Amino acid sequence: MMVVYRKAIAVVGRLGAMAGEIARNDADLARQLRRAAASVPLNISEGEHGLGRRGKASFAVALGSARESRACLDVGVALGYLQGVDDALRDDLDHVIAMLYRLSR
Repeated sequence: MMVVYRKAIAVVGRLGAMAGEIARNDADLARQLRRAAASVPLNISEGEHGLGRRGKASFAVALGSARESRACLDVGVALGYLQGVDDALRDDLDHVIAMLYRLSR
C-alpha cells in the first residue's frame, strides 16, 4: 500500500473527530468534511490501480478533496465551531496534500 494512502487513512480518523465537534453546531459542514475526508483515501486507492492519465486524475481528485477537508477545518474555526485545530493534524494533512500534488502531476 502506498505511504500516502496509509497517511490519509490516519488523517481521516482524526478529521472524523473534528467533524463530530462541528456537527454540534452545523450538521451540513460536518457532513461536507466527512465526505471530503473519506474521498481522499478512496481516490488514492483508485489512482493506485489506474494507469497513466486515469491514475493521475484520481490523485488530482484526492488532492482536491484533501484541500476541501482543510478548508472545512478553517471554516469551522472561523465560525467558532472549533476552538482550534491541532498543529500535528494540520501538518499531516498538508503532508498528504503535498504528496498528492506530486502524484497528480
